Amino acid sequence: MTTHTLSLGIDIGGTFTDLVLLDHADGRAVIWKESTTPDDPARGAMTGVAGLLKKAGVAPGRIGRVVHATTLFTNALIERKGAATGLLTTRGFADVLEIARERKYELYDLFLEMPAPLVPRPWRAEAIERLAPDGSVETPLDIPAMLEEVAKLAAQGVTSLGICFLHSYANPVHERLAAEAIAQRFPQLSLSLSCDIAPEVREYPRMVTTVANAYVRPIAETYLDRMEAALAGAGIPGRMFMMLSNGGLTHVSEAKRAPVQLLESGPAAGALAGAWFGRHAGLDRVLAFDMGGTTAKLALVDDGEPLVAWGFEAARAKRFLRGSGLPVQIATVELIEIGAGGGSIARKSDLGTLHVGPDSAGAQPGPVCYGRGGTEPTVTDSDLALGYLNGDFFLGGAMTIDAGAANAALGGLAGSLGLDAARGAHGIHDVVNENMAGAARVAIAERGRVPQDYALLATGGAAPVHAWNVAEKLGIGQVVCPPGAGVGSTIGMLMAPARVDRTASYTVPLKQVDWATVTGLFAGLEAEARAVVADTGADLSRASVRWLADMRYQGQGSEITVALPHALEEAGVLAAFEAAYKQLFGRTPPGARAQMVTLRLSLLAPMPGAGGTLLLKGAAGAVALKGRRPVHFPSHGGVFDTPVYDRYALPPGSTLEGPAVFEENESTFIVGPGASIRVLPEGSILAERKA
Repeated sequence: MTTHTLSLGIDIGGTFTDLVLLDHADGRAVIWKESTTPDDPARGAMTGVAGLLKKAGVAPGRIGRVVHATTLFTNALIERKGAATGLLTTRGFADVLEIARERKYELYDLFLEMPAPLVPRPWRAEAIERLAPDGSVETPLDIPAMLEEVAKLAAQGVTSLGICFLHSYANPVHERLAAEAIAQRFPQLSLSLSCDIAPEVREYPRMVTTVANAYVRPIAETYLDRMEAALAGAGIPGRMFMMLSNGGLTHVSEAKRAPVQLLESGPAAGALAGAWFGRHAGLDRVLAFDMGGTTAKLALVDDGEPLVAWGFEAARAKRFLRGSGLPVQIATVELIEIGAGGGSIARKSDLGTLHVGPDSAGAQPGPVCYGRGGTEPTVTDSDLALGYLNGDFFLGGAMTIDAGAANAALGGLAGSLGLDAARGAHGIHDVVNENMAGAARVAIAERGRVPQDYALLATGGAAPVHAWNVAEKLGIGQVVCPPGAGVGSTIGMLMAPARVDRTASYTVPLKQVDWATVTGLFAGLEAEARAVVADTGADLSRASVRWLADMRYQGQGSEITVALPHALEEAGVLAAFEAAYKQLFGRTPPGARAQMVTLRLSLLAPMPGAGGTLLLKGAAGAVALKGRRPVHFPSHGGVFDTPVYDRYALPPGSTLEGPAVFEENESTFIVGPGASIRVLPEGSILAERKA
């Protein structure tokens, strides 16, 4: 490492905490993996920081920037371990959280379990006030009566309060008046206003988003203060920035204000890594595939950028079933999530078939081969038995693996299914691959695309092991494994720009739009976004601003998000809307009239030290060919004597033939027979199926 300022990335996942130290002067990086400590995630992170600094031989004082992502806030929602949260809403609307959308996510399940509201009924209070849909005041806010209701909540132990009034997206006046009065009377209460968190139409998701923010905000404030103090105590002077669900970074004070924006931060970083490595590999369309110990995530990257949605479901009652969760209205990278990871547990189902996931062995006890008390075979155990993983080189040899225990567990499961051990191990590997491929097929089709248009780019500890076979199931011909794939999400964080997304309600038929008003609304959103980004130290002179709008045909119940042309006028906006609509649905309804619903602004600005190069090197004088071992490729006829390479000893421009195994400390890239392989200039390995 040189004397230049360094950047540190910390990504706390379900199984491992990944850390990367990057010298942005020359792109050199040092990687460290530490087992996640679920009881106290910060403890494992700081243990990893100490190990990383020792490995790199670097003084903590040289770290000028820390970028962080964590699953802590998502887990608080899932496990219902947030703050004691209350809700203040318009009189007559306290039951919106229960009424929800009046829709069953499984129509014929008589014992359906809907997601439990984050705020119990006794902790919901009603205010005497009412706004019309256009924001005009119908009933003024009764402040004394409202304060009496809040006093009852405070007496019951409520510490955080969400405020969500009817139609406040059109006029925030009552929410602001309420917040001012409550803050003066109850300064100890943490407040979250829907006009700040989710100023959009649709009462239920807006209320859920506001309540979710209130639910995790005290936790976020405490945790972020603690992490900053721990970093400072370790002698690290650099500011900490948080990864957002939208694929950008923000400063800690903004993260404390709206921590709901961080719920999908880790997975978003994986998609960002896929986009960054894809651009450097010369690929415009990439299916970013990130698989760790607990889940697998896929994200579509078009024209070098991941697709962004304006909402997702959190804390699902049935984790991977759409409609069973809490709708959260934030900007987030569009992700396809599957309950498939290295720790996914394989069992015999009630029907006598092989079932894999979605429950995971996690970090503790972990797969059987970790030797930490796990007894049920997992995907990692099967990958070890198939020859995909090297038990003597797990985490570069830093972790001792018990292959005998893994084989015994796999043999027991295979025997119960009437299979031999090898067939059972491959069954686990194949089932989890089909689960991922099946989810990807549906999600890609829903977006009007086909898998064959994409290259599959694998990041995460387990994705490079499975990517070749998943791509085969999808009919994808190109598979890319970037350098440092095992910590791809953390690398993605270090390359991320600062980003702010802001929203304004504007529900008007297109023919009646006042374009001066629209321009003024966008100007206000941009000024607010620039003020936030300015505090990150990002380069605002190189900022890019995007104007978007949620649009629909009048009478429709849902919208699509459309990128607006630079010149705002009816014909151009209508053409952009119709083009986006046709891409999704194939045609436009004849005679229908377009309507604007919501305006959206995205501002991105590059961070100092981000977006440069990445250079990872192996041991000096290492020989590229490490040896050979038997590897199972049943779809190609059985077991192959396969060469094993040290990926960092292979110079750029190297060409090879499959089958091949490429090992690095944090992951292993498996390529099957019939592949043409080359090492790209920036270090990624590109494997292509021969025609």
